[in-house]
Amino acid sequence: MSIRFTTKARRGMVALTVAAGLAVGVAGCGGGGDDAKPDASSSASRTGGTDPSAQEGQSDTPMAELKGPNGLVMQISSAKRDAGGFITVSGELKNDGGNTVTLPAALSGNETEIIRNGRSLGGATLVDSQGKKRYYVLRDTDGRPLTTTGITSVKSGDAVPVFMQFPAPPSGTDDVSFQLPMFAPADISISG
Repeated sequence: MSIRFTTKARRGMVALTVAAGLAVGVAGCGGGGDDAKPDASSSASRTGGTDPSAQEGQSDTPMAELKGPNGLVMQISSAKRDAGGFITVSGELKNDGGNTVTLPAALSGNETEIIRNGRSLGGATLVDSQGKKRYYVLRDTDGRPLTTTGITSVKSGDAVPVFMQFPAPPSGTDDVSFQLPMFAPADISISG
C-alpha cells in the first residue's frame, strides 16, 4: 500500500510541477491583447508569433528560419528560458507555397504516446552539441505534448503561431540546434 501511495504522490507532484510551470510560462508571455482567436486550448496560450519577438526588442526578422517540404517554413521568433525549468520556443509555421499543405504526420514524431494524442509538433527537439544531449518536447501527465496541436493544414500564404516546450539545458548552455522532422535544422540562442 505504501508503494502505491508513493507512486500516486509522485504523479501528483509531477502534475503540480508541470501545471505551475505552464502557469508561469503563460503569465510571462504577456499576451497581445488584440489576438482573440478561438484556437485549440493548447495553442490559445501562445498566439501572435510576432508578439514574443517584439517583447524581446527584436524586429520582425525571425531568429531562425527552417525550410520544410511543399513550401512550409518554420520561423523561430524566440527561445525563452522560463523559471519552471523549461524552454519555450515560439514562432510561426508559414506556407510560402501556392497550394494548401496538409501537415505531414512526421511532424508529430514517432513516439506512440504523442501520436495517440493527434497532430502536433511533438517531433521537435533541441540538441545541445556541447553537452551532447537531445531534449524532446515535454508532455503533460496524460501524455499530451506541450506544443501547438490540432494543425492539420495551412493555406497558401497563411501563417500559424506555434510554440513548443522543452526541458531546459544547463544554465550555461545558450546555443542549441532546433530540429523538426522534414525541416532543415537551425541554430538558435536561448534567452532569459
